[in-house]
Amino acid sequence: MMRGKQKMSGKSQRKLRVITSSLLALLLIFGVVGNIVLAHFSDVITAPFTTIDNESREEAEARKYSETVAQMIVDEGVVLLKNNDNMLPITASSEKKTKVNVFGWSFTNPIYGGTGSGKVDIETAITPKLGLENAGFEINEQLYNDYVTLNIDRPIIDLDGQDWTIPEPIATEFYTEERMDQATDYSDIAIIFIARAGGEGADLPRSMDGPDTFEPEGGLFGASGSKYGYEDDRDPDKHYLQLSNREKGMVDAVTAHFDNVILVVNSSNTFELDWVDGYSQIKSIVTVGGPGQNGFNSVGKVLSGEVNPSGRTVDIYTKSLLDPPAITNFGDFDYVIKNVDGSYEQAVDAKGVPLKYIDYSEGIYVGYRFYETAAAEGAIDYEEKVQFPFGYGLSYTTFEQEVVPESLNWDDTDVTFDVKVTNTGSEEGKEVVQIYYSAPYTGKLEKSAVNLIAFEKTNMLQPGDSETVTISFKVEDMAAYDYDKIYSSTGSYVLEEGEYELYLMHNSHEKIEDIGFKNLAETVFDYGRSTDEQAPVNQFDDHMTGEGGITTYLSRANGFENINQIDHNEVLTITTDVGERTVKGKIIEADFVNFVNSTRYDVPADKHTDPPTTDAKNDKKLKDYIGVDYDDESWDELLDQLSINDMVNLVTLGGYRTVKIPSVGKPATLDYDGPSGISTFLSNDSINGTAFPSVVVLAATWNLDLAEKMGEAIGAEAQAFSVTGWYAPAMNIHRTAFGGRNFEYYSEDGLLSGKMAAATTKGYESQGGYVYMKHFALNDQEQNRMLGVLTWSNEQAMREIYLKPFEITVKKGGASGVMSSFNSIGAVWAGASDALLKEVLRKEWGFEGMVITDFYINGPGWEEFPYMVFELGIRNGNDLYLTGLAPRGVPLVNVASNDTLWALREAAHNILYTVASSSAVE
Repeated sequence: MMRGKQKMSGKSQRKLRVITSSLLALLLIFGVVGNIVLAHFSDVITAPFTTIDNESREEAEARKYSETVAQMIVDEGVVLLKNNDNMLPITASSEKKTKVNVFGWSFTNPIYGGTGSGKVDIETAITPKLGLENAGFEINEQLYNDYVTLNIDRPIIDLDGQDWTIPEPIATEFYTEERMDQATDYSDIAIIFIARAGGEGADLPRSMDGPDTFEPEGGLFGASGSKYGYEDDRDPDKHYLQLSNREKGMVDAVTAHFDNVILVVNSSNTFELDWVDGYSQIKSIVTVGGPGQNGFNSVGKVLSGEVNPSGRTVDIYTKSLLDPPAITNFGDFDYVIKNVDGSYEQAVDAKGVPLKYIDYSEGIYVGYRFYETAAAEGAIDYEEKVQFPFGYGLSYTTFEQEVVPESLNWDDTDVTFDVKVTNTGSEEGKEVVQIYYSAPYTGKLEKSAVNLIAFEKTNMLQPGDSETVTISFKVEDMAAYDYDKIYSSTGSYVLEEGEYELYLMHNSHEKIEDIGFKNLAETVFDYGRSTDEQAPVNQFDDHMTGEGGITTYLSRANGFENINQIDHNEVLTITTDVGERTVKGKIIEADFVNFVNSTRYDVPADKHTDPPTTDAKNDKKLKDYIGVDYDDESWDELLDQLSINDMVNLVTLGGYRTVKIPSVGKPATLDYDGPSGISTFLSNDSINGTAFPSVVVLAATWNLDLAEKMGEAIGAEAQAFSVTGWYAPAMNIHRTAFGGRNFEYYSEDGLLSGKMAAATTKGYESQGGYVYMKHFALNDQEQNRMLGVLTWSNEQAMREIYLKPFEITVKKGGASGVMSSFNSIGAVWAGASDALLKEVLRKEWGFEGMVITDFYINGPGWEEFPYMVFELGIRNGNDLYLTGLAPRGVPLVNVASNDTLWALREAAHNILYTVASSSAVE
């Protein structure tokens, strides 16, 4: 299965063909192009696509391998959260199937994944019903069919609009005594099935009430809105990740008739489960995110005991999902200007873009880092606040973990030790070894009480068997970042003096044993880490200045006494063209608007006095540069051959492809979404890869081997489709449970996310392709992202939480591509941030490859995102432009500017180097 990045096995790539305008006309005749999305994406559709032979051996082999890997992932990604009275597994008799009742409409129409660009089409899938039947269960068909005959459609939650209706019949009408008697006569076992959806374009609602503005016909970039469900479910005091009123009626009816109830939660977003404590009848809870096309087989296998669950939570489960401090500053926030008459109006930039912002005032205290630290400080009662810790999960067997005596070796640079894991129970199973550290808190730098530092997953262990795993990491990995320049005039990573402790833990809260400690006699700072190309220093000070930023960050000092000071937002009434509107926001002066305008739109004067060489006749071809180092001077001979038009076309026409450049023998390549498998998303329906589970499920396996296998499998399918680039993996942070794209992102933890993404990247690129890891960076909510929302943070939180997955994926995974994000970092569009794309990404981390924008529409006659200024992006490290509406929305390039021409040349170098390092050039 494995193929080198620059060398492929003897299989040749299929011949590419162009879908001509005549074919588009034919499609129009058949009504296909009636879809507004296809009309918008005509240029992408007419890009070179593979001639698909669905019977090809290469494709068949790739799909077979993918389906196997996808099944393995969900087998290990199902998480058992509760199992009172050993309710599970339900062991089926060899002579007859076990009868079960399954309650909940979603059992008939579940969630397989997310929506938007991360969606993978599922033509044939293992339904939950089939998954249970395959595992030896017999479903109450009458109850199942009663749900089906309700004729409820799965609400649309997508880029076109969001219908947040939670499908479920009215309890008093549906769960009649007659129906419940039939169910109890059928079986004494009840399964409650609850599902939640999410996707690109909108975050999940924290209030299930509001005006219905749902307009699914609005189109990808047209009008869209939201709907909040049935009248009896509408409740301003409830959110989407809580039990709805109708669902509560169902739970009440089921628990009134059954003493043995299993809850299955089908959601990639953490679901609030505090209500379960009120029902002693609910003995077991199993959770799975979007399981992809065959993952519901795994749910059946876990319930039956064929598979022993080994998944672990990737986020903390708080009893109230509205409790974490990040919630305070998550959502829709407006900058407003106070008029002379005392009224307020929405602040807009020079191009009319509303000025929106988001404050990361919680700093490093995201997810478990806050709760474990607050508990250690005595600021909270942990049991009152937390339902399930980060890294939590149950098994059908028991394990003993112990650090091998005298195996600890902790010197000035490295930590290594062995952990022996023994299966002490009666069933085979896998165990996760989790290592956390605690660093000294001096009051100068913020520190979490515990931090995940390493993890490993065992192989399958039979009862009585043991396995010894070796853990190793760098001492420098425990350093905190001093953004406030307490120790260094430039900012740096710091190991403060004091005691550092290591713990072997079941999860973020339950300790198994102390591994050891080391007392650092003096503070170490102002150094470059061993993995850095240049020493890290503050890079974002200029980004994070201005009156629109954050005044107070959450601090551990005195038991988080300032927690009530991190909400910097006022409730204001602004005047609009359609009347008054109440908003949360900050009052700013005109000077701040001028600062944003200057930052967004002012292009500096040229520094270069001469243009680069173009149109040279050096007789070089890109194939000559396979294996040539990025910094090799011979690249200049190839780059000199490019014409200005070559460079402009290569850079500006980057929607789902890189274009052919005959002057240097560069072939066209195809680039496709999405994180759960190769998907054409908006174009050729014939190219859709295996629907893998959402990456939340992958992360829940805590198994890096599976992550690498997933990358290999998707990479092999990409090769079969002649696809080279992959808009994935996505690795933003689950800052709250309500992120619309949490299904695309791994975890609330940067280390877990980064290691998973790095392994996936390594697997994919081993097959000859290149990834575009995304969305770089701080794109952790959907709301206002397309308005270039001003995102404020401090550099400690950025480096220790939000940039960490990308850093690990570059350094450990060898990522060859990056997708910059829509949002702004401070007031600087992420795609035009020299600090992000050059200083940190390239100079510090050593990245060699290309950077593409997120979806780009900013040209004559179609200026959708005016703040994404091409001249600023290309000069500051954004090489390729995802112009998915080409030729509309493609930027005009100022070729009279020498600085722009040199930036085009640098971008061309990055693109050509990446393509030459792939299987596209042979």
